[in-house]
Amino acid sequence: MKREREIRRAVAVLREAGVETELIPTERPAMAQELAQKAAASGADAVLACGGDGTINEVINGLSPSHVPLGILPGGTANILARELGLPLDPVRAAAELARWSPRRIPLGKATWCAGPTPPNTSTAQNGPATRYFVTVAGIGYDAHVVYKLSLPMKLSWGVAGYIAEAFRQAFLYRFQGFSCRINGGPDRIATFAALQRASNYGGWLHLTPEARFFHDRFSLCLFKSANRVRYFLYAALVLARQHFLLSDVELVEARKLCCAAQVAGEAIRFELDGELVGTLPATFEIVPDALTLLVP
Repeated sequence: MKREREIRRAVAVLREAGVETELIPTERPAMAQELAQKAAASGADAVLACGGDGTINEVINGLSPSHVPLGILPGGTANILARELGLPLDPVRAAAELARWSPRRIPLGKATWCAGPTPPNTSTAQNGPATRYFVTVAGIGYDAHVVYKLSLPMKLSWGVAGYIAEAFRQAFLYRFQGFSCRINGGPDRIATFAALQRASNYGGWLHLTPEARFFHDRFSLCLFKSANRVRYFLYAALVLARQHFLLSDVELVEARKLCCAAQVAGEAIRFELDGELVGTLPATFEIVPDALTLLVP
């Protein structure tokens, strides 16, 4: 398998550079989080994650709020975080450059929501709400539904193209239910899709929030407000042209806290974190300063 060969070559590069490395493969959801927790508790000098944004999301939820540094060896579909940091997208090249990276404390996003049936990689306090950190993006509504409908074989075989194909299909099928967004405690705004970003790129190559700054302790939020599916094709065209913010029903806002709820009680409006489907509204999204140590060029 190509990815396994690349990982083993990356480990060999690290060991040749004098970095003592233990290679542990993941075999099921949530295992990366568990391994990161154990590494932090055992006093590891650093944790290296080879994978995509979903794997990295598991690892940050195992490491935070410890000070054990996280290094990224990119190996996923979109690699949003790797692109944001300007890392080589080849894990072997990234391993060769690792010695020149420096630790930096960064903020994280955190989602909190009422715990119903939740995915196995979600941490839920006993008799309390579910919480989960995220590092690059949270998507609410339409894009989370696309993730929900995207089959694993298509994701693995087609990569980003599979997501685009499913997004096109869901543009004809999704009902674009409205939900309220209360930003920094202000008045409610209504949207049918919201992208809450810390990274400047969405999906690895789109720019929904041009003002997003990864190391700043705030979100850049893009609200799409129409429930008309035809309007979404216009949104898509103008996003590609980086002109979507000129529309009257698209709003760009900076936020440190966002509270969202379905307009119609009982409607299942989903949200995703770092490209992984996580839960349904109501939910709160907030910035947690000084939450993770990340190795950066």
